[in-house]
Amino acid sequence: MQNDFFNLYSHGFARVALATPRCKIADPVFNAAQTIALAEAAARQGAALVAFPELGLSAYSCDDLFHQAALLDACEASLRTVMEATAQLPLALVVGLPLRVGHQLFNCGVVVAGGKLLGVVPKSYLPNYGEFYEARQFSPADSAPCSQVSLLGQDVPFGAGLLFEVEGIALLRFHVEICEDVWVPIPPSSFAALAGATVLVNLSASNVLVGKSGYRHQLVSQQSARCLAAYLYTSAGNGESSTDMAWDGQTLIYEKGDLLAEAERFQDDSHIIYGDVDLERLSRERMHTTTFAQQVRHHAQQVAAFRVVRFALPGAPGGGKALALDRAVERFPYVPSDPQRRDERCTEVYHIQVQALVQRLSQSGMKKVVIGVSGGLDSTHALLVCAKAMDHLKLPRTNILAYTMPGFATSERTLRQARALMEAVGCEAHEIDIRPSCIQMLKDLGHPYAEGQETYDITFENVQAGERTSHLFRLANFHNGIVIGTGDLSELALGWCTYGVGDHMSHYNVNASVPKTLISHLVRWVAEAGVIGSSGSEVLLQVLATEISPELVPGKAGEDKPAQSTESSIGPYELQDFNLYYILRYGFAPSKVAFLAWSAWKDREQGAWPDALHASRNQYALADIKKHLGTFVYRFFKISQFKRSCVPNGPKVGNGGSLSPRGDWRAPSDAEAVVWQADLARIPDEVGK
Repeated sequence: MQNDFFNLYSHGFARVALATPRCKIADPVFNAAQTIALAEAAARQGAALVAFPELGLSAYSCDDLFHQAALLDACEASLRTVMEATAQLPLALVVGLPLRVGHQLFNCGVVVAGGKLLGVVPKSYLPNYGEFYEARQFSPADSAPCSQVSLLGQDVPFGAGLLFEVEGIALLRFHVEICEDVWVPIPPSSFAALAGATVLVNLSASNVLVGKSGYRHQLVSQQSARCLAAYLYTSAGNGESSTDMAWDGQTLIYEKGDLLAEAERFQDDSHIIYGDVDLERLSRERMHTTTFAQQVRHHAQQVAAFRVVRFALPGAPGGGKALALDRAVERFPYVPSDPQRRDERCTEVYHIQVQALVQRLSQSGMKKVVIGVSGGLDSTHALLVCAKAMDHLKLPRTNILAYTMPGFATSERTLRQARALMEAVGCEAHEIDIRPSCIQMLKDLGHPYAEGQETYDITFENVQAGERTSHLFRLANFHNGIVIGTGDLSELALGWCTYGVGDHMSHYNVNASVPKTLISHLVRWVAEAGVIGSSGSEVLLQVLATEISPELVPGKAGEDKPAQSTESSIGPYELQDFNLYYILRYGFAPSKVAFLAWSAWKDREQGAWPDALHASRNQYALADIKKHLGTFVYRFFKISQFKRSCVPNGPKVGNGGSLSPRGDWRAPSDAEAVVWQADLARIPDEVGK
């Protein structure tokens, strides 16, 4: 049972492979030997499926040799060799060869597993332009005279409308099409996806031309994205004829538009690539994207024409043992690790926030905003958004009424940072000591602190949070402005905010769907751009280096540091944002989220992060991942929804989701967390236990 946790197949993944053998033209014996060797290599790596290039057993560039009986006989004999040699391998093969059916010749992909021929798929669209003359030798799929063929002593399903479903591997249903089929306006794989295929396989030859590689990327990426599927694209390589063409052996594995693996092109020898496809992700994307089901209904006739071939593999891929995920899992799913993409993400998020605030101010007729500035991360970023919005509206930044409001536990560091930040931004800066009003409230409540007792309970904390928010709303009334919220998506997920008259509430919250890990990068991005001057950049870097704390409980006398650490209470944000992304965006069970987190953090290089703040210096043990995920599950599902059911307006910024009840997340406020906690119990405390 414990080993199951460490096996990628237990979490909705399947390992697939694409092989490009070195071939010899019109030498099926040699080509079959190469195919068998690569299939054995794929099986050793735990792949459940391996696909080979178009007409791989004969070579693609045989031209009129395809009409030679000796070659066609040899191809069928080599198919038998492949079938028998791979009979005990726990994976399915898709191999290409020319096949005679009746009085016609077809360019086919044949699916083989467990010593059996499972299906034969003829090519639907034959290119007959430019350098291609396939219609000279072959017939298209729609001219097939039958739906079943007798091949190597077996009766085998025949046709373009075949789906192959692997028993024992949930959601692994694949379709085969051949080269040109994906280049046409409506590829056969589009209908196959609607019929339930999660993996789309393309056996291609595809000669190489200048710029063609990039176009293949676009083509395969978009087909996988539109079909909410994985797309496996093979291509012929070294050994094909160079009479009039050249070949690069490009192979690509895409999953919903994301590149999982790509082979180096122009290799001399046989080669193979692997990709761990997240079948559950694809299924949940289809469930979430309800227009996918609408397309299924609209094309019911084409969908109904598909036949499903179900089969079992002779054994479990990888031997049923622990099989680690060989797939890049971003530690920070909201923040791209690539510096260029990260800058693009920050630019876009920042502009979304600014545009949304500009629209709210323009529509409401308001020209002033009121914001509380703590010297911490969230309010810093919200203030930067306000500044840019004023610039866009051609209003003076003094229309930003910024207030820092020190309380009983405010440190000199954060107070200093708040003052410096307001000065650098050029807003109208104010300072209100909330302690007198808090003391009055505590006296009215009869709280022990008002009598001199050091009682720092939740009421003591919330009185301060409430006083700050109450002041901001009344200041907004007084100055004819709106209160800008500063709380972020991570805090909403964990319920780490004071409900109602507290940091939960504002007139408009620009940070509402921005997670903590992304906010830190947005602030650094502004600092590095120097948009508020060198002194402003310096204070932004100081804010980034400040420990995250609500600063509501006084520390020890003489120490200028908070007694509270947010992450000590609710877990590290880098883990909790990871949990939030996969639970909110995909609805994954805790056990899968833990497996992904373990895969992301175990012994993996830190990546191209510019400094220690961006890189996680932590190597979380599985027990830590389980512990903090338990905190997330309890807080997210059990105790925090009532706060999210009435959040202020704020812009959604990313496809990772928002928690607004008017947007991505609608849930009852009184749900239980028991099913998530039960699944959490599946996670072992240690590796190998």
